[in-house]
Amino acid sequence: MTSTGHTPAVTQSPAPGHGRTPPPAARLTPFPPLTVGAEEEFLLVDPLTRELRPHAEKVVAEAARDLGDRVGPELTRYQVETRTDPHTRLADFADQIRATRRSLAQAAARQNLRIISTGTPVLSPAGPAPLTDGPRYAASAAMFRALDDEQIACACHIHIGVPDLATALKISNHLRPWIHVLIALSANSPYWQGRDTGYASWRTTTWGRWPVAGPPPYFESPSHFEDLIADFLTSGTVLDRGGLYWDIRPSHHQPTLEFRAADAAATPEDTALLAGIVRAMTATAMTAIDAGEQAPQPAPELLRAASWRAARDGITGHGLDPLTGHLKPATTHIDQLLAHLQPALHHYGDTHLVHTLWSRLRAQGSRPEAQRAAHRHRARLTDVVDHLIATTAPQPWPDADLC
Repeated sequence: MTSTGHTPAVTQSPAPGHGRTPPPAARLTPFPPLTVGAEEEFLLVDPLTRELRPHAEKVVAEAARDLGDRVGPELTRYQVETRTDPHTRLADFADQIRATRRSLAQAAARQNLRIISTGTPVLSPAGPAPLTDGPRYAASAAMFRALDDEQIACACHIHIGVPDLATALKISNHLRPWIHVLIALSANSPYWQGRDTGYASWRTTTWGRWPVAGPPPYFESPSHFEDLIADFLTSGTVLDRGGLYWDIRPSHHQPTLEFRAADAAATPEDTALLAGIVRAMTATAMTAIDAGEQAPQPAPELLRAASWRAARDGITGHGLDPLTGHLKPATTHIDQLLAHLQPALHHYGDTHLVHTLWSRLRAQGSRPEAQRAAHRHRARLTDVVDHLIATTAPQPWPDADLC
């Protein structure tokens, strides 16, 4: 983004927001100034056939006239990535997300292509995905082989500025029990190459095949983190530090903590909602750390199960609480998270925007169901792609005063 590891046994005490109120010390600790930024990944489609087209290099070159180094390629030639600057105001972040999407959509249109924001392709040509040229991608293909063939997956990565690695790892430890909520909230990939998978986030499921992916370990210290990475590199498990695909990780190229659990966001509004929640999660975790709270340590098996359940059902089903092993409606998990984050949301001035966007999403229904509704009308997958084209880079929001 531009100028923008061993696991102990589960503890018996719940995390903040899981059945108890945060202690007074955590609520009274001042919230730190935190920047927020994002990387968004998009798929390129033909406006007539609605299939993927491998012309990322042309679109990147066209879009760079306006976006400069905030646009670039991804693993496959079907994908383009954009990046924001770091922002202290969520409103400014949201404005840049909207403007960047419009600029990229216009650049794609000049190449007779369209962009769609979804975690996995609806329609794509048969065979392995064409990989982007370059030594790193060639090395990836040699190391991971057929894994690369099906990684036509797009995500929304939120970056929060943090002071150092030790702090980033402590925050990650505190936020691991909430990963399943982020997956459910952002689920936007029900289709995979011409079929409905039955999942809300098929991207989460396919991404879990990588050797270092899913919920991160509980890190005892920075040296524990570095030792684990050294083992991965020595054993050939990852190509480099960029191959640490955990749902939360310290960025390898920016002084940020990177949240990677989310599918590519259907709309600019969804990206703003996710960013506001993630920043408040980070700030709330930092106050808990300052107050001396111990991070919860759910069993890794339950963390993985909670992520799978969230990927299957999204916000329309029941989510698994990895600290208790109990099911409850996914919307209840989200409401509890927002209640836990309320002091931080208020501090950053994000309460109105986050609650309004969550209420709207909840009323409209999930993004996977919106894709399925587009298909039900005429039973045509091309209609799903048209729906995604329309929602990816819409005209300015009618409720622009929200931001």
